[in-house]
Amino acid sequence: MEEKSCPIPTSPSTSTSGSSSTPTTGEPSVANKNKAKTKKKMRNWMVYLILSSRLRMTYVGVTTDISRRLKQHNGEQRGGAKASRAGRPWMCSCIIQGFHNQSQACEFEAKWKGLCRKLPRKYKNIDDGDKKLLLKHREDALNKVIHLFNHNNLLQIEWSSNSEVPNQDVSSEDSQRQTHKSE
Repeated sequence: MEEKSCPIPTSPSTSTSGSSSTPTTGEPSVANKNKAKTKKKMRNWMVYLILSSRLRMTYVGVTTDISRRLKQHNGEQRGGAKASRAGRPWMCSCIIQGFHNQSQACEFEAKWKGLCRKLPRKYKNIDDGDKKLLLKHREDALNKVIHLFNHNNLLQIEWSSNSEVPNQDVSSEDSQRQTHKSE
């Protein structure tokens, strides 16, 4: 399964020379432009895991709007990743929140994907559903990434009860939250 890389947005450069514009021109001052950039960067970045309803496939990605992104993956809106077309329809299995910026979320995503590729699939002989084993493999890799990922904020991990996550007792109908302090 081909996985997408995390795009890094480019921002137009701002000029630091000259004074801010006058209020009569209607143009924002340099200080106001910087405030707008700061607001734009302060989005809630999250890493998500989606599971195909038809095929034995998962997909890991980064977003600030999971409902929009899931609609894109399912073909309801434009912009879903090409790698996820074959697995439609998708359902959200896991969301990890608590990243300070896009860079942290992309780093976490890359480490999670990398560990999933490297970890041996030791669940071949168990008579459970294939999708449950696939999620168990992703969960094992996620638990290792949490211990490797080095930043000082709390990560909130939410598994969907519909995705039948192994070894998780679902305390509510929709999800179970885990909070991990990274080292």
